Amino acid sequence: MKFIHLTDTHLVAGGGELYGSNPKKRLQQAVAHLMAHQPDAEALVITGDLTHQGQADAYAQLREVLSSVTKPLYLIPGNHDHRDTLKAYFPSTECDKNGFIQYTKDFGDYLAIFLDTNEPGVPWGVFCDMRGAWLREQLEASIKPVMLFMHHPFFPIGIHSMDAISLRETAAFRAAIAGFESRIRQVFFGHIHRPITGSYQGMPFFTLKGTNHQVALELHADADEGIPGRQEAPQYAVVQLTAEQVLIHIEDFLEDSPRFTLKG
Repeated sequence: MKFIHLTDTHLVAGGGELYGSNPKKRLQQAVAHLMAHQPDAEALVITGDLTHQGQADAYAQLREVLSSVTKPLYLIPGNHDHRDTLKAYFPSTECDKNGFIQYTKDFGDYLAIFLDTNEPGVPWGVFCDMRGAWLREQLEASIKPVMLFMHHPFFPIGIHSMDAISLRETAAFRAAIAGFESRIRQVFFGHIHRPITGSYQGMPFFTLKGTNHQVALELHADADEGIPGRQEAPQYAVVQLTAEQVLIHIEDFLEDSPRFTLKG
């Protein structure tokens, strides 16, 4: 199976600009590129911060842009989103029994589990006991290898201002996955606006740049100095799954430098 991962689209009401670029136009460019260059992809996943302030018109803009995507679309909320407004504009989005946007899908040989770390009124991630109980149930009900999709990472990434607003209380999450870590073959997240990959306690993880604006790579600043923003080229990821491998390519979709044949 092949799918597309993009994140942190941050659309604003009225389709206006944000931090010197236009989130709607950037997403339109991403969608046009992936539809043209990855037509065999079987799904599009967006890992949160779909809008910048959770406004209804921003979700209307998002729905308009994504209407041209002819493959299944899987969304989860980020801290900039409004859960109920997201549901209103994307009514096919699935929820668990408690109303959190959490659901599972079969992605080839893998079980894809989509998690909700949104908590109204705060920028950091929250994963409560109710959400944890649901996650535990999904892990216990399947024998497939697992991919997790969430907005906030549950471990530090070294940019202190972002670590301060990642998943703060991890006890419920850790209890949910305890004993299943070896089955978690990949964790995809957003929130950080940087290309980062590695592993945490044996679980591989991946994130990438957002479609509008980025967080600068600053590993030495204190958290209270604020989040260092930067305009860098946006990305999406092309993920190819087989039973033996999770293969991730990053596409800088606005890159327009000429191509040539390497010789010698």
